[in-house]
Amino acid sequence: MGYATLLLDREGPVATITLNRPDARNALDMTMRGELLAALDEVEADAEARVLVVTGAGGHFCAGGDVKSMRERRHTAAEGRARVEALNRMVVRLVDFPRPTIAMVDGYAVGAGCNLALCCDLIVASDRAKFGQVFGKIGLVPDGGGTWLLPHAVGLARAKELILTADVIDAAEAAAIGLINRVVAVADLVATTHALAARIAAGPPAAQRLAKHALNRAAASDLRAALDLEAFAQSVAIGSEDHQEGLRAFFEKRPPRFTGH
Repeated sequence: MGYATLLLDREGPVATITLNRPDARNALDMTMRGELLAALDEVEADAEARVLVVTGAGGHFCAGGDVKSMRERRHTAAEGRARVEALNRMVVRLVDFPRPTIAMVDGYAVGAGCNLALCCDLIVASDRAKFGQVFGKIGLVPDGGGTWLLPHAVGLARAKELILTADVIDAAEAAAIGLINRVVAVADLVATTHALAARIAAGPPAAQRLAKHALNRAAASDLRAALDLEAFAQSVAIGSEDHQEGLRAFFEKRPPRFTGH
């Protein structure tokens, strides 16, 4: 289907959603929030798509909420809640998306844009990328899952510092504190991200889905609950055809050919 604020394409097993409002640094307006949900549904329905890359057009990832629309008129509390609840639906959908996801970040990923990147399983950034929880600069509080996602990535003390100061940090610092996975030269960003996506796409899809689900649940539970979920997930994986193929490939000293079965 066609989208007004996004581009969606697939190359081999790698699907890419590109935020496409470059004149607004890909700010998350209400249309984009709804279209992201629809695009995620479309990718999930594509059996050939094994990994999802999320990126932005025009040299930036996402500048967060659409500040221009906020300036046009004063929003009521009810309208503010509706805006955030639309964003929340997308956050939950992306965090729990049943395929591995990679945020490919160039330029600014700030406010809800930073948290959109954190919704993905991995973040690969160019050396000119910038990250920040800038809500406080316009008298707002974090949304887009930032109060949960950021502390889980960088720890509570550092998360409080980033939120309360509203500082914008560069990619090198973001990598040093564990906010992102990799920093590469801007010229290498696409190639590096797609090589990583292709490597993950060659893995066992069902086992990856179970592992991602277990990791997400463990982040909000205790050890015993995590162990119970591991036992369930492993009981499913150990009976799969991919497990048998992995064993054959191991002993035959060849790359496995996983099918998701």
